Amino acid sequence: MDEADMTSSAAASTEMGIDDALQYAISLHREGSLEGACTLYERILEAVPAHPDALHLLGMARHQMGRSDEGVRLIEQAVAREPGFAGFFNNLGNIYMSRGEVAKALGAYQQATELASDNADLHNNLGALYKAQRQFDEAHASYERAMQLDPRHVSAHNNMGLLYAEKGDRAGAITYYIKALELLPGDSSARRLLGTTYYAMGRIADAGEVYRQWLEQEPDHPTARHMYAACTGDGVPDRAPDDYVEQAFDHFAESFESVLNERLNYQAPQLCADLMARHLPPPQQQFVMLDAGCGTGLCGPLMAPWAKVLAGVDLSKGMLDRAQTKGVYRDLYKAELTEFLTLSPRQWDVVLSADTLCYFGDLAKVIQEAAGSLKPGGTLIFTVEALPDEAGLPHQIQPHGRYAHHRLHLIEVLSAAGLNVLDMEAVVLREEGGKPVNGWLVGARQLG
Repeated sequence: MDEADMTSSAAASTEMGIDDALQYAISLHREGSLEGACTLYERILEAVPAHPDALHLLGMARHQMGRSDEGVRLIEQAVAREPGFAGFFNNLGNIYMSRGEVAKALGAYQQATELASDNADLHNNLGALYKAQRQFDEAHASYERAMQLDPRHVSAHNNMGLLYAEKGDRAGAITYYIKALELLPGDSSARRLLGTTYYAMGRIADAGEVYRQWLEQEPDHPTARHMYAACTGDGVPDRAPDDYVEQAFDHFAESFESVLNERLNYQAPQLCADLMARHLPPPQQQFVMLDAGCGTGLCGPLMAPWAKVLAGVDLSKGMLDRAQTKGVYRDLYKAELTEFLTLSPRQWDVVLSADTLCYFGDLAKVIQEAAGSLKPGGTLIFTVEALPDEAGLPHQIQPHGRYAHHRLHLIEVLSAAGLNVLDMEAVVLREEGGKPVNGWLVGARQLG
């Protein structure tokens, strides 16, 4: 969702020194220097204890650092000092949404919209929340209001398309995506959604044409390039390129958990946790563990009971920022997985990778490096999507951009890496387009 303006002009200090300090703190905050920004916000509050902007921004920073409870308290103090500023309520709603506190988020967004009833962005945000709650009529009305206030609001058109898709009316969704492209011909979100909808309808050639036209205008766009390969089989890479993965998941970070858990019945983290319970000793915070491709940290709390040290690695900074808020990772690394594993030999008792290796084709290299990163007797747990036996291939890219793997390929690469298979179970990882996504849940152990 669009974040509201980070400062309230109504709360501007009369002291130029405070203003300068606040602007410098904001610049540090935007650059990701959260500790430095917090130090300055705290100094401002020492001088002006109830400064609403400093309270609000310190709250946002604390949330980003994994201290969401403190963040909420600080923003609530800012609201108490300046209850008429919609931006405070909007960002409070954003935090509640990221924590899964939907009812509180709804209240905050409704308050923001009442305070700024002519703000199309806020109506668009409120619509997204109604949609997440499956209050489709209310979501439709909010998007309509946003488009009435701003007929060229591209995000509202795309969101209306998503609403139609959620209700099963993909043809209606396509109408809104095409309208968004008419309003902003280069809009990558509309292109991505249009292509996704076509392949979800089984119209793979139409999806490929969307990506072909996108590539003509943006030859280096990672999503257009990778998805064109996925839909046409032309120029398929050995694995999803780093820039594609990073861009896709940065874009997806904010809504990742709600989409997976509420719409796709996501099972992979719990499946991996169940396998840990079967093949590891009872949890006593005794292991050095890696969440490989940690995303927003859905596996982190499930791993924590076994973890003496828990680290996560991911290519997406947006995902890592979300993982930080879980409060269970000692270290989080932004890196490509195979390279990271290569650089951490014999370091981990457990490496767990839920729904990450589906972005690799041939798994030989990454499994070899995972095995090398394990301590003697260490355990590797992962999921991949299943390639049907009749495909006759070890692995194959799918129109959605991920790779599916044959069971025999898994056995081959695990054996070559010197890993003993503990478990290989056919599972349903999630739903997509109303259909189950079949996969393999795998556990293996380092023999050395």
